[in-house]
Amino acid sequence: MNYDLNLAGWVIMIVSVGGVLTLSGFCAFRVLVLPPVEREHLKGPLEIDTLDTKDAD
Repeated sequence: MNYDLNLAGWVIMIVSVGGVLTLSGFCAFRVLVLPPVEREHLKGPLEIDTLDTKDAD
């Protein structure tokens, strides 16, 4: 059995999974430490009149 190939596979897997977990953790950290948004800056849905509720029949 070729142990060098087996070891290389483990190294590649550990580096790739570690990289993905590190990047995901970094992104989650950045989102969680954002400053709070004041209510005046929040915008609700647009008031769009589709004209289908005035005469339903």
